[in-house]
Order: sequence, then C-alpha cells, then structure tokens
Amino acid sequence: MTEITVANPLLQPFSTNDDISARLAAFVRDREAFSSNTWRQLLSVMRICWRWAEENRRSFLPMTPEDLRDYLLHLQSAGRASSTIATHAALISMLHRNAGLVPPNVSPDVFRVVKKINRAAVIAGERTGQAVPFCRQDLKKLDAAWQGSPRLQQLRDLAFMHIAYSTLLRLSELSRLRVRDISRAADGRIILDVAWTKTIVQSGGIVKALSRQSSQRLTEWLIAAGLSGEPDAMIFCPVHRANCVTKPRLAPMSTPCLEEIFLRARNAVGVVARSRTNKGRYAGWSGHSARVGAAQDMARKGFSVAQIMQEGTWTRTETVMRYIRMVEAHKGAMIGLMEDDE
Repeated sequence: MTEITVANPLLQPFSTNDDISARLAAFVRDREAFSSNTWRQLLSVMRICWRWAEENRRSFLPMTPEDLRDYLLHLQSAGRASSTIATHAALISMLHRNAGLVPPNVSPDVFRVVKKINRAAVIAGERTGQAVPFCRQDLKKLDAAWQGSPRLQQLRDLAFMHIAYSTLLRLSELSRLRVRDISRAADGRIILDVAWTKTIVQSGGIVKALSRQSSQRLTEWLIAAGLSGEPDAMIFCPVHRANCVTKPRLAPMSTPCLEEIFLRARNAVGVVARSRTNKGRYAGWSGHSARVGAAQDMARKGFSVAQIMQEGTWTRTETVMRYIRMVEAHKGAMIGLMEDDE
C-alpha cells in the first residue's frame, strides 16, 4: 500500500494500491480536462468524505455501496440540501471511474437512498434557489443613473452590466474577456470573440454581438480607462479609488469583486433586498442575475426555449425551464382553455 496526496496540500492523504495510485496520478495530470470549478468541488468533496470515512472507520476508496449510502444519509442529517448531496454522489462516482473502480452509485441501495433523500426534501418544503433576475427595465434604470458618470468605477460597472445582460455570459467568462477580443461590425457595433464557455470548449469559440447602446457603453468605458490601445488588457479591470485604472491590467478580476458590481448596481437603482431568501442566499442581485433576467425577458417576448438555450449556452432544457417557469406559468394549455371561455 502506498500513500499519496492528490494535487492539493490541504487534502488529507489516503491509502490505495499501486494500480489505483497510477490511475489517480494520471487523472491529476489531466485535470485541465475539467473546469477549475469542477476540480475545486471534487477536492472539497474528497476532503469531507475522507474525514467522514476516517472518523467512522469506513472505506473511502473504493467505497462500498453501504458506506456511500450511510455517507449520504449523514449529509442529510447535517442539513445539506438535496442538490448538494446529489453533487457529492456524482463526484464520488467520478473519482471511482477515473480510478478504474466500479462506482458505488450503481447499486440499487444507493439509488433508493438518493430518491428517498430527494423525496423527503421536497415534502419538507425544500426548493431550489434561483438568482434574483436583473431584467431589461433594471438595465434601463441603471443606465439612467450611471451614464456619463465622471467616476471610472461606475462607467466600468455600467459597461459590465450591459455586457452581462446582453451576452448571458457567466462571471468567469466575462472576467476572461480582453480588449483583443473586440471587433466591430460595419455599422460600428461591437462583436466579442469568446474563446470558450463552461459548456462550449472548441477551437472556434463563440461570438456575441452587442446592441448599439451596449456597444456605446463599452466603448465609453474603454476610452475613459485608456484601454483601447492595450490588446492584452482585460476589458474589465480594477479601478483605484483615485479614479484611475490600476496596473497591471492583465489578470482577471476575482469573482467577489465582480459580485460587488451587482451589489452597487442594486444600491444605485434602489432595489430592496428580498425579505425571504433560500437558506440566506439570493436576497439581491448576484452573479447569475443577468443570465436569469435575460432568459426571462426573452421568454416574455416569445422567443423559443431553443433560442434562449443558444444565447445562454445552456445544454439542459430543465435549467432554462426552471429560470423561466414564472414567466411561462400563464401560457399553459389549461389557462388558454379557461380564458378563451371567459
């Protein structure tokens, strides 16, 4: 038996045989095949699960169906959401597959306990949280508040909110945009060359065209910040309190810094935070709000689910339907039947 640590000094070592060790080493070597968020989640689940296995004298790798069943029930008793428990189960399965082992999830015992956990959660009133939508009307109010501001931070934040809403890109995808990714159509409107997204990883990438107003707001920010002649600079970079862009400008802004833009936007237009939240989350606008709001606005305008999925690079219809379910509620067949009679 050999002892290994999987690519993270925070992760506790666990024992395994040489064949599994070699396969895990290859898995770690190819970790760029997965998004950084997936890898972080995997390491977090491994830490939590390994500690539970050590404390309860259970097997971590390979994990038996009985042990996985007990582990998932432990997460439920600890108050974890059913979606979080499902993520743990999926990542444990992923680890076993890449170690060349049969995932314990294939057992009917595990399938039943997952179904049991989900059913209990729904009956108890658990609901999947959803970001507060940032819609077109919100963008208009924000534009009126920040347009032509002498403060660089507000010009940057306004351009950011325009791009976030117009492109439906995720925070990580917005943070990677550089000045060299900008080109212009014949009428002057901006086209963004997005190298890759969470769900589209291919050499051609995707392109996102901006409206005239969004193109103007982005142009105003780039000129005011002096970024137009710096192709390697990030489009959205930090602004110093002295009202100048900080240097160097080559590193993406962090997720917390981008999240703060939504907070400032909410304060600027006077949106009141929700009194009822989902486990303390989604009281106000957050990093996903522009995607949700844009999807809902497209649904209100009658665009098809397929069109909305294409704009947001979603791969699962269920995700989009969850975002637009409140908009679509009054488009059902029964509502049509009742209101035709009325």
